[in-house]
Amino acid sequence: MTKDTISILTGEIVEEGMELSMADLCRACHVPAEQVIAIVEEGVIEPQGENPAQWRFQGSSLRRLNCVLRLQHDLGVNIAGAALALDLLAEVESLRSRLRRFEESGF
Repeated sequence: MTKDTISILTGEIVEEGMELSMADLCRACHVPAEQVIAIVEEGVIEPQGENPAQWRFQGSSLRRLNCVLRLQHDLGVNIAGAALALDLLAEVESLRSRLRRFEESGF
């Protein structure tokens, strides 16, 4: 006898130009504000605004924050290490994009 499993995934689509408040970001990532503040202090995400109560985050901050949280949870990476990993991943993506353009130009 075979058991079928059904997985239900939920999520939100966040556009790049969308702005999130601190509460929105905390709710979306299921983390306390203190953890977001620590990640901001490390320079991983950059809010607009004077203080945490006024901070607004771009949609890309949600993606970066989730990546940091996964690196911390899955690999035990600290915030500084996660920031470095994100920078390196962005550099790899940039290099891949440049390589694709170079290959498409016929060289």
